[in-house]
Amino acid sequence: MDLGLEGKRAIVTGGSRGIGRCCARALAREGTRVCIAARTQDALNQVLGEIDEMDGEGFAVAVDLNSQKNCQKVVRETVETFGGVDILVNNVGAAKNADILDLSTKQIDDALRLKSYSYLRMSQLVIPYMKENQWGRIINIAGGAGTSPSRRNMPTGTANITILNMTRALSDAVSSDGILVNTICPGLTNTFRAREQQHARAIRENRDVEELLWDLGRELPAGRMAEPEEIANVVAFLASETCSYMFGSSIYMDGGARRGTP
Repeated sequence: MDLGLEGKRAIVTGGSRGIGRCCARALAREGTRVCIAARTQDALNQVLGEIDEMDGEGFAVAVDLNSQKNCQKVVRETVETFGGVDILVNNVGAAKNADILDLSTKQIDDALRLKSYSYLRMSQLVIPYMKENQWGRIINIAGGAGTSPSRRNMPTGTANITILNMTRALSDAVSSDGILVNTICPGLTNTFRAREQQHARAIRENRDVEELLWDLGRELPAGRMAEPEEIANVVAFLASETCSYMFGSSIYMDGGARRGTP
């Protein structure tokens, strides 16, 4: 199937590893020109090398997206390099969690600044360029903690549920301009980030983190955790011409873990 992504121009934030890296690769494989943004230049260079090996086109911006100025830098350099922006994949890293009885309000503020605010800023900055062409795609990555709260994930959950609300609000504002906004909510995924998130639990339970992750995967209806490439394949579809009548949606890729109605 031709996804119609040849020559499109994309920004992938958090694009140096895990889901973001796979999103950048998936889009480049379809002929999309990709700007990847993340904090670590060495990791970004590795992804650029992988894109180059598949004869793709891309460049990187090493930046922390915790400020308006740095978000502006990424969009400005993309427009200067590619002439515009057609696709935005918001995938900034996970917030730090703590037990609700020990949680500080600063930790919630940090989570909102890291994820929710950067997603909103990046979206607001690219929308004018998308409006020029009456075409655009914004795909937000927001883990399932937004709708599956627990005592130990309130910062992440607060940030993610804010992103789900933002997705619907942005869709109301820009879908008539041909800009489609959706969110993917991954569950347990085989990434470095998942290992970071489960590290504290592994210590509490005196277990190896790899063993814990694989056991958690076996508990899912799917019988395993997701691979980041599987998330990226859906991102490529949502970014495509083929996806023309889906927007304001939250797509749960959690191996069947979610129960009940939305």
